[in-house]
Amino acid sequence: MQSDQLNYLPILMQFLLAVGFVVGTIIVSGKLGPKRNSEIKDKNFECGVESVGNARIPFSVKYFLVAILFVLFDVEVIFLYPWAINFKELGMEGMVKMVIFMLLLLVGFFYIIKKKALVWE
Repeated sequence: MQSDQLNYLPILMQFLLAVGFVVGTIIVSGKLGPKRNSEIKDKNFECGVESVGNARIPFSVKYFLVAILFVLFDVEVIFLYPWAINFKELGMEGMVKMVIFMLLLLVGFFYIIKKKALVWE
C-alpha cells in the first residue's frame, strides 16, 4: 500500500510546483510591476481601432449552444484515444464497452438533431 502511494509522489510534487510557480509569479508581478494608471491606459484597445459605442450588445444564444455541443462531443472523442491505443489488450470486453459508448454518443447526437439544436433560423 505504501509503495502505491509513493508512485503518486512525483505527480503531487509537479502539481505543487506548478501551483507555487503560478501563485509566486502573480504575487511578484503585483509587487514589482508599475502602478501608474491613467485614462488612456484604462481604455479598451483592439487591433489599432478606437472603440465606438457600447460593446455589450446581445447576440444569439445559438453561439453558446454550438460551443457547448462542440466541447461536449470533443471531450467524448478524447475518450476514444486511450481505447485506440490499448485496443488489443482490452479484448472483446473493451470492444463491447466502446460500442456501448459510441451508441450513447449517437443517441445524443440524434437527439440534438431531432430537437433542431443546430438549425439556424
